[in-house]
Amino acid sequence: MHSLFFCIKWAIIKPVCSMIMSRYICLTSHWRKRIIIPKQKEKEKKKQEDKRDFQIREEGFVEAKMQTQNKTLEQQQSQVQRIKSLGDTDYSGSLALMEDKDEEISRSALIMFRAKEEEIEKIKMAVRERVHAQLGRVEEETKRLAEIREELEGLADPMRKEVGIVRKKIDTVNKELKPLGQSCQKKEKDYKEALEAFNEKNKEKALLINKLMELVGESERLRMKKLEELSKNIESMR
Repeated sequence: MHSLFFCIKWAIIKPVCSMIMSRYICLTSHWRKRIIIPKQKEKEKKKQEDKRDFQIREEGFVEAKMQTQNKTLEQQQSQVQRIKSLGDTDYSGSLALMEDKDEEISRSALIMFRAKEEEIEKIKMAVRERVHAQLGRVEEETKRLAEIREELEGLADPMRKEVGIVRKKIDTVNKELKPLGQSCQKKEKDYKEALEAFNEKNKEKALLINKLMELVGESERLRMKKLEELSKNIESMR
């Protein structure tokens, strides 16, 4: 009968432990979904490091919780074994001891539940503060980017008027250069033809000058020769 009573007590305590574990898992999953990872590439490395740290702490917390639960289960099993070993020889004393142990187990489970609730609440507050801090930074950066975009969209060229005037002048000059270029090409062609004619005449003039020099030289030679002959004749007459 006392074994049945203990089993009933354990059946009441076991759902509490299961509820604690289920609630912890649900809260952990809820926290993970609420973590906002900013899209900026320059902060991606920091976010990954924070996530790894949080996972390490979470794994440590789960491991510690599992160790505590295992330890509690071992204690309860050892108590059950001790109670069973007493048998029916001391039924009344065993029943009182079992009730005391059950009350102690209930108090221990309640204390453990409250401690885990406080620890979960602390982790929840820490994660909430980190999320709020991240959201604040994201909002500030988004606001700053929006201001920069507005400034870029409203940025006007201070020299737009002067640039337009210069462009119009350039177009006018280009229109004037086109006929001038055609005229230059035509005059360049005429110049080349005149230059070729001039060079031809210069060559002809040079040939004529050379011919003239030859004729003058030949005339002087013949006259000198004639003068020498006349001089010889005059001397022979003396």
